[in-house]
Amino acid sequence: MFSDLNLSGSTPSRVRPRLGEWGPTEVPGTTAKKRQRFWVPFVFVAALLVLFATGWLNYYLLTGRIGFGLDPLITP
Repeated sequence: MFSDLNLSGSTPSRVRPRLGEWGPTEVPGTTAKKRQRFWVPFVFVAALLVLFATGWLNYYLLTGRIGFGLDPLITP
């Protein structure tokens, strides 16, 4: 009928958060989590752009071609 309010349950003591007077300590707060949720998409897109640019630079250095079908437009 009633739920078990012991949230730690059978977890080992080494993985349980330390409890302070008002709850767990060293656990990110709501504001920090909101900030992380805001920044994660931007960091992900930036990482993808860096990977793409690195791949394109390597392609250009190895072949001497710009790629993307733009070579006929640029070459006289």
